[in-house]
Amino acid sequence: MNRPAVVKIGGSLTDCAGAIVGEILASGRQVLVVPGGGVFADGVRNLDPQPTAAHWMAVCAMEAYGWYLSSFGLPTTAEIAVPEKPAVLLPYAPFRAADPLPHSWDVTSDTIAAWVAGRLNAPLALVKSIDMLTRDGAEIPDADEPFSCEEVDPCLITYLFDRGIEACTVNGRRPGRISALLAGEEVPCTRIRTRP
Repeated sequence: MNRPAVVKIGGSLTDCAGAIVGEILASGRQVLVVPGGGVFADGVRNLDPQPTAAHWMAVCAMEAYGWYLSSFGLPTTAEIAVPEKPAVLLPYAPFRAADPLPHSWDVTSDTIAAWVAGRLNAPLALVKSIDMLTRDGAEIPDADEPFSCEEVDPCLITYLFDRGIEACTVNGRRPGRISALLAGEEVPCTRIRTRP
């Protein structure tokens, strides 16, 4: 990764979000951060509203997490554009205006982040609590065709391949891993290679 990037910070990482944001801010890279939903989206799931209400409530949950990430020094933006310096996207307004994805729990912040990356023609890094995605119980460092796995939402991988969006997953619980990835170093991760 050396060009502008989209980095999605998973909602499972609230306990180490400050350190992750610190690595992104220190990278010197043009990074648009897409927030996950985390505990905020869990609240929506617990209420179990009908699909369209759930969809927009979950996007609002992402926005709440975005504000949380901003508390560690990331400026906020509601614009889907490459920022001059790292910023966190508040997704509700731009996503509501475009309404580009199905209203289903099969679409979560993973695929929303992929949509943002596609709009910016930028690679996507999904910051998770795992080293790699798995296929049939085995970790996979590289994927060059669609496959099913439990670690991302059901729509994501097909969406990436259909649109030729480069992506990788990286473990945000490993200090220095995001810094290394953003510096272009090889790190343990799953790289989803959608282009020849």
